[in-house]
Formats: sequence, structure tokens, C-alpha cells
Amino acid sequence: MNRLQFAQLMWSIYGSKKLPDLDWIQDLGLLAVKLGQMHALRIDFLDPAKCLHLSQLYRKNAAVPKENFQALLQRGAVWGSESPFDHLEDQPLATASIGQVHRGRLRDGSEVIVKVVKTDARDQFIRDVAALKSMFTWFTRLYPPLKRVGDPVAMLGDIETYTLSELDLRRELAGQQTLKRLRDEHADRFDFSNLTFPHIYSEYTGESVMVAECIQGPTFDELLEEGKLPYEKVVELFRMHGYYMFCIGTFHGDLHPGNAMLVGEKICWVDTGFVGTVGKQLRVGLLRFFSALTTYDYPRCVEALHGMSLVPLDEEALQQFKTRFEELYEPFTDSTVSEISLTRQMMETIKLGVLCGMQFDKDIFAIIRSLMYMDGMVLRCNPDAVLMRDMRGFIDQVMPSGDLD
Repeated sequence: MNRLQFAQLMWSIYGSKKLPDLDWIQDLGLLAVKLGQMHALRIDFLDPAKCLHLSQLYRKNAAVPKENFQALLQRGAVWGSESPFDHLEDQPLATASIGQVHRGRLRDGSEVIVKVVKTDARDQFIRDVAALKSMFTWFTRLYPPLKRVGDPVAMLGDIETYTLSELDLRRELAGQQTLKRLRDEHADRFDFSNLTFPHIYSEYTGESVMVAECIQGPTFDELLEEGKLPYEKVVELFRMHGYYMFCIGTFHGDLHPGNAMLVGEKICWVDTGFVGTVGKQLRVGLLRFFSALTTYDYPRCVEALHGMSLVPLDEEALQQFKTRFEELYEPFTDSTVSEISLTRQMMETIKLGVLCGMQFDKDIFAIIRSLMYMDGMVLRCNPDAVLMRDMRGFIDQVMPSGDLD
């Protein structure tokens, strides 16, 4: 994807009244698909029909031909000359931006899925990211405030990090092991009884091929499209993910609605290749910020944000920030997610802080992306929800627990 094609992609998402051509986006490469997926949840400022259309990029990507699949499988196999499969379907069960999934059955009768990575996607993705980073670096030199407020180079770096993690399936195994261990270690402090993960067969998993338990259940994205996802499950997912982010500081770094499945009453997390981390100053500051925000205690919100800043403001700048913060949040009290998006409000808040002189850890972009995914699901599931009100239970549960330490 060159610079002109990037401009055309942004026009198709923001400017054109027509729905974007998904086949064309896929032809542009993996970076274009990732950008399309991120915008699929921006129902707060994009037309809902366009968001719904873009959401197909989570699961309806082009499959490789049968012969190419067999070649990828043989190239990435770690089981030697004797196949462990009693049966393996040539047609994919699902396709994604980085690879595809096929049903299979092991010789012991276990029903499994086999994920293969489209290895040719990696090199083009790296080239595309480098080209856009170069372009945005040039833009930020011409207009330095762009770096302070939005920092597109850092945002591209975030996309690059989690996407490259997905391209090595050994990271998915390692990421799942980390998240499961943390779940079990914190089970006496937080209710993770409904969080589950598919079993991954480590003996059959390598860089570009992974064998895992076949989970029977729809993704959150599929349920959202059908209008069948209970809002309570979105809130439950929000709370689980929030505990990982704000109380532990290690979390599923790409928990979009295609990576969460509903299996009975349980929520199954998949595609755990990118595990995000956030430093104590930022995670504790954000938790204190949301604790204040759920009760609309804006003076405490300001204190929490100032505590997150790597550079403290002088008295004059802090007073200016307080005044402008109160103006920004005046219409926020008791607003629904369709009236004021949490993601947009957070972006405006960070922008305001930076313009007043604050500096935040780069990890904040991964947090904002995670909040964008959660916020987008709420918008699609229950646009009349007052999310701050529904977050209070989670905040009340974790704030007195000592997990801030």
C-alpha cells in the first residue's frame, strides 16, 4: 500500500458515501485490513452501515487456494513425516487477515482446528508500515503538534507490534499461557469463573501452524451482527478485560469482537498472540480516573490525569486544564454511549492534557485501542446504555481490594 492508496483508503472510509470495497482493501494488504477493522467499531463518528460493512473484515477475508494451503501446512508442520490427523478439511472454516482456520480431527478422535499463517503477508506489511511511518514522520516535522496530540507514528507502531505478534503462532500459545496463569493467580480476588481459553496442542504448534481445540460457539462479532449478543455479556467482558488492564497491567492486546466467543455462559478468548502491558503509573492513574468518572467527580478526574502525566504541570497550566476539562465534560454526565462515545471523549481528554503540557506513556495507545473495542461493542449492542453507570460495580469491587498496589 503506497501513500496514494492510503489516501484512497481513508477517503473510502471517511469521505465517500459509498461502502468501501472489501476485496480492494484486502488486495491492499494486511495493514489496510487492520485499519479497516479498527474503523469498523467507530460507530461514534462513522455511518453505522459503513461500520457494519467493515466489520466483515474480522472474518470474511480471502482464502488461499487448496494447493497453497497444503504447501503452507507442510512448510510450517512441526510433527515430522507422520501426520497427527485422522481427517483435515481442505476448505477453511474461517479466514482472517493473517491466516485461516480449518477443521480437523486427531487420530485419538479429538476435534480440532488448524490455523495456518499466510506467510507472504509479513514482508508486505513491514514495508507498508515503514512507508507510512516515513510519511507521518515528515508530517510531524512540519506540524509538531500532530505528534503531541495524536502521534500517528506511535499508533502505527502499536498496530505493527500486535500484528507481528499475531504472525508468529508460538506467541499465541505463550500469550494464552500468560493470561491463564494470571487468571488463576487472581481467582481469589476477581470472579474469572466464566473466562475460558481453547486448549492449544503445543506439540503440534510452530511459527506458522497451530493446532487447537475446536470451540463450538459464535463470536461476539457474529452475535452483534445478528442482534443476539446480551448486553450483560459485553459488560462482563469489559470487567474481565478491565481487571487485566488496570489491576494486573498485563492484558489481551487485541480483544476485538472477533476474538471473543460465547460458549454457553462462558466467554472464550482466542488469538492471544499479542499480550499488552502497561506501567503502574498509567494503569493506576486510569483506574482512579474511571473511579472518579463513574461518579462524575470531575475534580478527582483531573487529579488522576495529572498523576498519570510524566511531566507535572505548573499551577497556571493545571488551572487552565481544570477549567477546560470541566467544559469538555459538562455534557457527559449521565450521557448514553450513542450521545457521547467513551473513546472519543478519552481521545479529546488526552488531547487536552497534551495541549496543556502533559506527557503520557506510549502504552496509552494500546489502552485506548482496547477501550475503543469495548466502546464499539456497547454502541452496537445497546446504544442507550450509560456505560459509566454500568462500570460502577466493577470499580467498587476492585478499588478497595488492594490491587492498586
